[in-house]
Amino acid sequence: MMFHGDIQRHADVIGGSGYVPDARDAEAPPAVALNGCDDTALMALVADGDAEAFGVLVERHAGALYRVAMRMLADGAEAEDVVQEAFARVWQQAPRWTPSGAGLVGWLHRVTMNLCFDRKRRFRVVLAPELPEQVDEAPLADAGIVASQARDAVAGALADLPERYRAALVLCYYEGFSNALAAEVMGLNIKAMESLLFRARRHMRELLDKRDVRCADLVPAGGTA
Repeated sequence: MMFHGDIQRHADVIGGSGYVPDARDAEAPPAVALNGCDDTALMALVADGDAEAFGVLVERHAGALYRVAMRMLADGAEAEDVVQEAFARVWQQAPRWTPSGAGLVGWLHRVTMNLCFDRKRRFRVVLAPELPEQVDEAPLADAGIVASQARDAVAGALADLPERYRAALVLCYYEGFSNALAAEVMGLNIKAMESLLFRARRHMRELLDKRDVRCADLVPAGGTA
C-alpha cells in the first residue's frame, strides 16, 4: 500500500523543515521495544523527531485508516493519499498533540474522516456504469458469483449514501467502533450518533432493496444476525 519512508518524506515536505527523518539518525530504543509503547508514549517520541517511533505508529494504524478511507472514497489512490496526509499531520502536530478521549485512535480517525469529506466536496466521484443484466443459462448460479454480486451491491449502496451516513456505518459496522467512540470521531453526542446510525441503517436497507438484495438488518462488526 505504501512505504514508511514515503510518509515520512511527505510529512517533512509539508512541515518545510528541510530534513527527512531517518531511523539511523535517532538514538531511539530498538523497534522491538518501541512496539511495546502505547500511542501516547510514541507521540512524545515523534514530537522529538523520532522516526522509529513514527514508523511504529504507521505500522500500527495505517491499515485501519486505509480501510476507512477506501470505503469512504471507493478509490485506492485517493485513499492512499488521505492516509499519507493523515500521517503527515501526525508528524507536524506531534509537538502540540495531547491525549484526550479516545486518544490517538480517535484523533487519527477524525482527521481521516475530515480529509475524506474534503475530497468528496472537491471532486466528483465518478462511479463505473452498472453492468447490464445477463441471463444465466446455468441451472444454478455459482455461489461464488452470487456472493460477489451481493458484495458489489453492498459496496454500491454504501457509495450512494450521504457522506455522514456512510461514515457512521463505516465506523460502527465495518471497523467495529462503539457508538461512543464513533460519536467522538464525528464530533457528535451519543444521542445524535445513535440517531444518525439509525437513519443510515434505514437508508442503506432502502438502497439494498432497490438492488434486490434482502437483509433483515445490518449487523455490527463481530455481531451476529
